[in-house]
Amino acid sequence: MHEMGIAQELVKIALDALPKDLENPQVETLNLKIGKLSSVVEHSLTFCFEIITKDTPLENARLDIESVPVRIRCTGCGKEWEADTPVFQCSDCEQGKVEMLSGREIEIISMELFD
Repeated sequence: MHEMGIAQELVKIALDALPKDLENPQVETLNLKIGKLSSVVEHSLTFCFEIITKDTPLENARLDIESVPVRIRCTGCGKEWEADTPVFQCSDCEQGKVEMLSGREIEIISMELFD
């Protein structure tokens, strides 16, 4: 289960981003973008996140996860599309040489703190 490693990295990044001048900061929400091809199981990520944030400023924080679709661009003709099948072939020029624009990312977009 690679979700534990991902959760650990997310926690490290979030803790490093907390303002140093705040006394006892408490994170309410961590806003994420996760690509459909990242192979992240949201339930497993949330479970791992809950375990490793105990006794940290992220304890009881909610993960708000936006799913990012797989977007492809044909390097031959430049057509862009959202892929919903594992076949990455351009429907216009029928070439198979493509560039992936999105769908593999795991990003922290923002963090909301309790007042």
